[in-house]
Amino acid sequence: MLLSACSQGASGAGDQDRGPITLATGRDLTGYLQHVLDGWNAGHPREKVTLVQLPEAADETYAQMASSLRSGSSRFDVLNIDVAWTSEFAAAGWIAPLDRGSLPLGHLLPSVLDTATFRGRLYAMPYVTNAGLLYYRKDVLAAAGVAPPRTWAELEQDAKTIAPKYGLQGYAGQLLPYEGLTVNVTEAIQSVGGTVLGDEGRTVTVDSPAARQALSFLVDGVRQGWIPQAALGFKEEESRRDFQDGHLLFLRNWPYVYDSASAKGSPVAGKFGVVPLPGPDGPGSSVLGGSDLAVNAHSRHPRTAADLLRYLTSEGVQRQVLTAGSLPPVWASLYTDPALVRRYPYLPVLEQSVKHAQPRPKSAHYDQVSLAVAAVAGDALRGRVTVDQALARLKRELAAIVRTG
Repeated sequence: MLLSACSQGASGAGDQDRGPITLATGRDLTGYLQHVLDGWNAGHPREKVTLVQLPEAADETYAQMASSLRSGSSRFDVLNIDVAWTSEFAAAGWIAPLDRGSLPLGHLLPSVLDTATFRGRLYAMPYVTNAGLLYYRKDVLAAAGVAPPRTWAELEQDAKTIAPKYGLQGYAGQLLPYEGLTVNVTEAIQSVGGTVLGDEGRTVTVDSPAARQALSFLVDGVRQGWIPQAALGFKEEESRRDFQDGHLLFLRNWPYVYDSASAKGSPVAGKFGVVPLPGPDGPGSSVLGGSDLAVNAHSRHPRTAADLLRYLTSEGVQRQVLTAGSLPPVWASLYTDPALVRRYPYLPVLEQSVKHAQPRPKSAHYDQVSLAVAAVAGDALRGRVTVDQALARLKRELAAIVRTG
């Protein structure tokens, strides 16, 4: 069985644990998921899955899922949740722990499993992964006779000296105060070897030399101008458009940008490449993105729900996640499949980035943690507070969140 023995519900084992179920997810923009579920439904006529698509915006999806789960509703049997929510949902008792031995964990990229665990237990199954990449104008760097940057110093130097010669801005990430800024700051901190929270959300570790070096790197970039002021208003799509329209030398963003920037009519099609994010002394560490599949603790048909997790993380479905859904799969062997690498040349770089990536800070109150990091870092980037003041304030705010349990 896929659910752990303690999480099968009062109904116990038996046929009553099987039957029709629902799968709740944020909006499927490519339409691939219904086709995947059609394959399941054809083979399980008495255990059909109904797809429930929630809003595209992640915060709205979170709100609807949390409201339903908090009330004890069984409306959603399986939930496709952002990896940042797994710890919170597990701590609240909303999702059921899983049996590791009944899932194809050995076929997954090793690092992704950490997104699905909380305090030593497996609460979800990794489904889609993601890691930040550094996009760069390979035509410009080739003309300048330099290789893509591997360190922060090289990134800064190239952004300061090469970009202006070619009429470009230097570097941008997602620096608007929202979840994207939390990700950018967390990546910088962990690339130096630091953390925001420790002991799975029980301790605050952000007021450290590593965090100070990381936040200073971003703050200095804005102050010195090689990170443009416009980047302070960028989310994923704004930054993607700026790079794709030919205004940036370097961009930190997710793998989805590759297809868009390579499309016919893109001003940078054929002119860019990707490498792992740089760090202070070599390749840095991305934050793991993506989604996990979890079973509602109040599911009426938990065995069917758990079996669906195994189906959705099988090799065949994971291939469709990439080829039809344009999403990075968690099945490791797909990253070295010759046909897929020819079609998606960024796969080897993405594999290395995922292998060295780390989850976002684990916390039963991650939404509050993220808001605090983004707000404080946003003030520092805008010069409203010094780096030392920002980290001292963030330490206080995170300590208050941790004390709430």
